[in-house]
Amino acid sequence: MYFKFTFCPIILLLWASLSFAQNVNVVIHGAASIAKTDDNFVCVTLDWWPAEKCDYNQCPWGKAGILNLDLRYGALINAIKAFNPLRIKVGGSLQDNVVYKVGEVSSCPNFMKREDGLFGFSQGCLSMERWDQLNRFFNHTGVKLTFGLNALFGRNESQTENGLWIGDWQPQNTRDFMQYTISKGYKVDSYEFGNQLSGSGMGAKVDAKQYGKDVIVLKNLVKELYAHPETQPKVLGPGGFYEEKWFNTFLEVSGQGIVDGLTHHIYNLGPGDDPNMMNKILDPSYLNQVSQTYKGVSDVVNKFRPQLGAWVSESGGALNGGSKDVSRTFADGFWYLDQMGMASTYDQKVFCRQALIGGNYGLLNATTFVPNPDYYGALLWHRLMGSTVLAVTKESDPDLRVYAHCAKKKPGVSLIFINLSKDRSFNITLSNAKPGDAGKPNYEFVGKQNREEYHLRALTGDIKDDIVCLNDVPMVQTDSEDIPAMDPKLVDASTPISIAAQSIAYVTIRDFEAPACV
Repeated sequence: MYFKFTFCPIILLLWASLSFAQNVNVVIHGAASIAKTDDNFVCVTLDWWPAEKCDYNQCPWGKAGILNLDLRYGALINAIKAFNPLRIKVGGSLQDNVVYKVGEVSSCPNFMKREDGLFGFSQGCLSMERWDQLNRFFNHTGVKLTFGLNALFGRNESQTENGLWIGDWQPQNTRDFMQYTISKGYKVDSYEFGNQLSGSGMGAKVDAKQYGKDVIVLKNLVKELYAHPETQPKVLGPGGFYEEKWFNTFLEVSGQGIVDGLTHHIYNLGPGDDPNMMNKILDPSYLNQVSQTYKGVSDVVNKFRPQLGAWVSESGGALNGGSKDVSRTFADGFWYLDQMGMASTYDQKVFCRQALIGGNYGLLNATTFVPNPDYYGALLWHRLMGSTVLAVTKESDPDLRVYAHCAKKKPGVSLIFINLSKDRSFNITLSNAKPGDAGKPNYEFVGKQNREEYHLRALTGDIKDDIVCLNDVPMVQTDSEDIPAMDPKLVDASTPISIAAQSIAYVTIRDFEAPACV
């Protein structure tokens, strides 16, 4: 039983009212979209890390790894079901050290600490009994599944170049695994080939030409085993950090029609023990730096045109389990939700958060399964922000971040406002850009229907708090471990949109006329 608050403390409201208010006009360019995301843009990961995984003198994974997570908890089940559906990627650093106990593989070792092993661990194993349990869980909770495959199977570590793995990928263990999966009728939306093996790699790397040849083998295997195109899982890769030369070479070798989605990872906040983490999250110029990566990936996609475009298949903000002082708090949402907004404007189709549970950056607490603040921000995005992305312009105040999409449930548009300022609130008026003639003034939007507003703030006003309030109601699980109701506040359309200092707000406007959203 968790202590239940009925309302956020009144001191928060007083603090918000005392902040300096700045008037800002935001222009929504609704005539045409600038990008399209997947309908299941919000994605989370489940990782392989065992309880012995430690960083920065702490071991925050507990029993949250794929092999030891207790799948019976109602809080976990309800948290996933609330998305209806939630896209989950099974993978992580140790996936290239996982064998599947099927076919010719008879032994099934557990991950053990080993100094000379990949990321300090021995080889691990996924038994088909555990795979059965996971799939029953995925089916029960309505998960849309991406599975990360072992792309090092059959290779050997180079004796001349540190970290380089050489030789052809051996697909037999994956073939047996897929055949078992098909025989059981388990649904896999997509397979991702390897984890962080691109460029300089993380722990291990594979040459771009070799990776390109191997992904062709994987694609042919998928086409052979999944005979019907409508049930054929997509092939994704390389699932690593973007390096232009490596990505270009791999796509030139593999050619068009092989990789369905180009996947890459973002950890733009650096090491999880950085004492400057909070300052990075609140610095708009720092947050903007990662846009160069998004642009680079988008340029590669435009050149080679993979069917599904680009995915951020892993992004935890801070490396090595996240930051114990920041990742679980309301403050992390300033990074997380801004990154989803930015990624969507660069036509990234999917954004996978590391992790659903585990480490310090889990959306759920690793021991209690209670949602952390970022869970509620992600759930609101999933429910409110549609796949059509609109351009937004505003007066140049870098502390106010704004992203606009067509509303997920028509009609109208949905916006997210992120206020990084500690002492300024913003009063927002909206304008509708006049299409086709930049020289004419924009239309000031005057709504006739009440707006639907969802304001997120830290419980006490301190952004390091780990409880978030939605419209001044603390978000805590019910006694039955359900996700609490997340109802909007209906606001008179004739009033400005008020965004409190260091807060986040989603706003849906049903009568905003945007031709791109029809």
